[in-house]
Amino acid sequence: MDENFEGEDLDNIVILNDEEGNEVKFEFLDVVELDDEEYVVLLPVTDSGEEEEGEVVILKIEDTDDDSEEESYVSVEDEDTLNRVFEIFKERFKDDFDFVD
Repeated sequence: MDENFEGEDLDNIVILNDEEGNEVKFEFLDVVELDDEEYVVLLPVTDSGEEEEGEVVILKIEDTDDDSEEESYVSVEDEDTLNRVFEIFKERFKDDFDFVD
């Protein structure tokens, strides 16, 4: 994929497909470990490369079944788990972001 964001470092951009197969860009923020599971924290990015105001997306990291080193991200349905992961993330980045409760 050959997307160009002027002056943007693309190393932290993750492109995922939504339920309709549309590509959605996210900025990778962190990986949080909780109860022997890993969760990725992502921030939606607009087509112009700007971060969107609002909520982060938290997905569970799962290894794929094949021998490749690829991972897949799956939705987290458990509200308690989402809240616990977000609290860890907020504590780590309390000096970097202004969190609104």
